[in-house]
Amino acid sequence: MSGFSEIKKGLLGMEALERELNLKQLQINRLLSITQAINNNVTADGLYDMYKSFLGWELGVKKMALYVRENEEGWRCAGAIGMTDELLKADISSELPKYTRLKNLEDNEHPLISQFDVVIPVLHKDNPIAYVFIGGFREDEDMYGKVQFITAITNIIAVAIENKRLFKSQLEQERLKREMELAGEMQRMLIPKRLPQNSHYDLAGVYRPQLGVGGDYFDYMEFDDGKLVFCVGDISGKGVAAALLMANFQANFHTLIAKREALDSFIHDLNTTVNRITEGDKFITFFIAEYDPATRRLQYVNAGHNPPLLVSADQLVFLNKGCTILGSFKALPEVEIGAVTIEGNAVIFAYTDGLTDLRDASGEFLNEDLLHHFVRNNYLMPPMDFNRLLMEKIERFKGDQHYPDDFTILTCRVFGG
Repeated sequence: MSGFSEIKKGLLGMEALERELNLKQLQINRLLSITQAINNNVTADGLYDMYKSFLGWELGVKKMALYVRENEEGWRCAGAIGMTDELLKADISSELPKYTRLKNLEDNEHPLISQFDVVIPVLHKDNPIAYVFIGGFREDEDMYGKVQFITAITNIIAVAIENKRLFKSQLEQERLKREMELAGEMQRMLIPKRLPQNSHYDLAGVYRPQLGVGGDYFDYMEFDDGKLVFCVGDISGKGVAAALLMANFQANFHTLIAKREALDSFIHDLNTTVNRITEGDKFITFFIAEYDPATRRLQYVNAGHNPPLLVSADQLVFLNKGCTILGSFKALPEVEIGAVTIEGNAVIFAYTDGLTDLRDASGEFLNEDLLHHFVRNNYLMPPMDFNRLLMEKIERFKGDQHYPDDFTILTCRVFGG
């Protein structure tokens, strides 16, 4: 009998070994199939389904919940076994950072986590990208061996999907970058490339959108009677939204200014148009001036904009008369037209507030007094040279600091008679 017992034990041992070998072969085959699926660019959802099927049907896992990073701030459950929808609704975001390595879950009071025996975090470049919770092990199971294999396959799946996410994010960023470049090119088409120069006046501008596109605007219009209209505007907000509004504003400016109405009527009409488009959610600071070389008279309206500076040998005038910002109110309460007669050679220096938002390395803002001092000392320079010299001073002032906002400069030199 003893000999028969030994033979029986041997046969049982061989059967157990054969089952273990079959299981190992099954695991290897599954790894190969998952690797092939990754190489064939199977979708993330497809990989999750393969993962869930393998753990549930082939490894016999009773309880599982796989959490993957949805974005930089949140996590989502990508697959689960043996868990009710009610349990999966429990928020575990605050619990996840506690797990930096494989850990047994004992005496955990969290309603969802308490259902599991072990948590396996998956790290990618030292950053967590997934957590898998496993539970329902039997006492006679090789828990250690099963957890080892689950760890390996989870790492393969999670890293592959993270790489998919990063690649998709990179493609999206490249697409957005190209769209921004195209938007920037389109917007630059709306900004005058050449400004007028003649025996009466000479204009030059600087246009620097912070993000490639922006809400700053300048423009001009010359009329058959010899008059010149020029303007500077700053639309609230940044980026594409501001750029779209700027494009619309430019179209309305040209339509309304062509009517040749008085500046106060023009401003009322422009405000109505902007308010109707934005429903009061956006506003525009705006400065517009009309210069008549025959009379040397400058009329202007300043709608909440940084006051441009008029400088000549005998004049220093802040062009600050006008009204409140455009777009916030359906009707402007009052519009005052400013007027000044220009004496001799002079310059009108207009800019947007992105210029005075600049800071140096110590955090000090670019002071308006410094700008005014520069204008007074250099008002006889040709506008192109004036702007170039000013930009050199600005670059030295800000050093390595970034431009915090869009900014625009419009310089108009008026020649004496």
